[in-house]
Amino acid sequence: MNKFSNISLGVLKWKSRRGLLENDLILQKFFQKHQSSLTSRDKSGLELLLGLNDNDLLDLFLDRSELTESMNIPIVRDVLEKLRKL
Repeated sequence: MNKFSNISLGVLKWKSRRGLLENDLILQKFFQKHQSSLTSRDKSGLELLLGLNDNDLLDLFLDRSELTESMNIPIVRDVLEKLRKL
């Protein structure tokens, strides 16, 4: 179990409120679609993604950039794949 496994959905939603409208819209749609099925693993990956700045996050969502080596781990890749499919 990692340090993010107990993060609540409410905390993730609060952290997903971003400075760019585009990010807000993508993340809102993600929660609408996946909220009831998010696993602790998904929450951990999302928590790591939400630590990025807004522009880097949007570039990842829109597939304009790839994950850095330190972020290129399965839990992050899996959540990013779901976000990109929206």
